[in-house]
Amino acid sequence: MKFIFLSGQFYTAYANCPEIEQKASRPYAMVPVKIGQWTFAVPLRSHIHHKYVLWTDEANHCGLDFSKAVVIEKPEYISDRQPYIRPNEFEQLRGKEYEVERRMKQYIKTYKKARSRQDVPRNRMICQYSTLQYFEQYL
Repeated sequence: MKFIFLSGQFYTAYANCPEIEQKASRPYAMVPVKIGQWTFAVPLRSHIHHKYVLWTDEANHCGLDFSKAVVIEKPEYISDRQPYIRPNEFEQLRGKEYEVERRMKQYIKTYKKARSRQDVPRNRMICQYSTLQYFEQYL
């Protein structure tokens, strides 16, 4: 499994998108996932309290957070820096490329369905907190 960081250029381009997670001092490690012609980047996060996640450490609420995935539109949006992944999380993800792709596709489907029925409070919340709202033209 490959891990990346997003570049400063990406964060500058999306500076006005509050749901995109930004940490200047300690950026999020991301897993790139190719779906169709686009590459999505799914962040490894902690303190996750929803179900759109592939757990790497469920007891500590750590995992891949599909609700905060972004589209990498340009190669320069990927940093040259290499992330360090905690060994226990790396072991949970090793060999799960297909599962990550499947779960990302499933989340896109969930988001699109929620987008079509925002009169339902749960759907409205999915759309409000998802980063896919900034990338709808790629879905």
